[in-house]
Amino acid sequence: MTNRNSEGGRDASRRDFVGRAVGGACLLAAVPVRVLAAPPRAEENDETSVQLGYKHDTKNVDKKKYPRHAATQECVNCAMWQGTPTDAWAGCAMFGRKQVAAKGWCMAWAPKPA
Repeated sequence: MTNRNSEGGRDASRRDFVGRAVGGACLLAAVPVRVLAAPPRAEENDETSVQLGYKHDTKNVDKKKYPRHAATQECVNCAMWQGTPTDAWAGCAMFGRKQVAAKGWCMAWAPKPA
């Protein structure tokens, strides 16, 4: 009887590779698509959004309800913005795992430190 591992190891390593590749493909197929998808976006009617007065567009903020709001205040220039200046949507410290719009606003807005 011949030990295939002692004959150069090609068959054994090829089998290992194929076995691991098939196993990995099966694991990947078992992962739900939502795990691989982008984080959810905050909606204006979410509980947190309502409590913070969040709007996707700073132009739609009720000026009577939020008199301290200024048109130049946007999520993208807030201290809690977790994205880059070019991101259309990104994380926010106030919204947990949900993303907010760069042009959005909420009453937790604070200027980025200089």
